Amino acid sequence: MIKSDQRPLYLQVIDKIKSDIEQGVYEAGERLPSEFQLSKQLGVSRATLREALRMLEDESVIIRRHGVGTFINTKPLFSSGIEELFSVTDMIKRGNKEPGTNYLSSSIEKPTDEDQKRFQDEELQEMIVIERVRTADSEPVVYCLDKIPKNCLPDYVSHEEQSLFDQLEKSGISIAYAMTQIEPIGYHERVSEILDCEPETALLVLKQMHFDEQERPVLYSINYFRADKFKFHVLRKRVY
Repeated sequence: MIKSDQRPLYLQVIDKIKSDIEQGVYEAGERLPSEFQLSKQLGVSRATLREALRMLEDESVIIRRHGVGTFINTKPLFSSGIEELFSVTDMIKRGNKEPGTNYLSSSIEKPTDEDQKRFQDEELQEMIVIERVRTADSEPVVYCLDKIPKNCLPDYVSHEEQSLFDQLEKSGISIAYAMTQIEPIGYHERVSEILDCEPETALLVLKQMHFDEQERPVLYSINYFRADKFKFHVLRKRVY
């Protein structure tokens, strides 16, 4: 039952549900009682409860499955500052999980016009194109599509290393920074199935061009992260 204070009731409901989650009353993945039951337990109207649940869903605290019910969302296992450049392997290790790789394909392809523009090289002849699924404790969590000019990695062996950063460093190329575009998307017909996502599980797509210490573009990656497993944050400073 809500202990009324001066704040709007829906805010009190939000705090109550969050508190119950923190105290273990509800666990990740657990289904909440029906709206009728929950509104009765909390002593609020269903309209108030619905507003609170809508805001909790916006915060990704809960997830609604149409025709099934409302569930406590799982907390992301991996968190990273978007201004910090880590390989996927390092991110998984930092989350105290064992990284793994499932190779879907690895090929040498002729670059497209877009590839030549992207890598600022009209003479570019061959691209290494790698399609992988990265796992954490054997669970698929990231789908990766990587493109590297063949001359940057002449001795590439697809199963030798999990981290392309490591392989590039062995070839004398150190990644200095990346230009990143972030795009949240919903269900992806192919990638979501590869990552064993539920239909309502969103994906975070990071499109990144990596540059070496001489500011040469050396690696283009499109990574699809499961949004229920990864969280990215950034420190923003006010500009005067």
